[in-house]
Amino acid sequence: MSAKVSTYSGSRLHERPLSFTWQGQRLEVREILKQGYGPDSLFFKVAASDGGVYLLEYHGAADSWEVRICASRPACG
Repeated sequence: MSAKVSTYSGSRLHERPLSFTWQGQRLEVREILKQGYGPDSLFFKVAASDGGVYLLEYHGAADSWEVRICASRPACG
């Protein structure tokens, strides 16, 4: 599901996510559990303020974010 993600951009673009929307609700990122980078993408597996775990993926070519919920901490990403 595409979403709006607010990020901190320090020495690089989208250095870390701060908050995102999920089903119309704004959620704060409480913890970054895992992160990775590809040639034209990046992802963050995060624990959010609602207690859920989400996978946030940025696609550079489309300049868009995708958000997926994870069933449990080790389940995705």
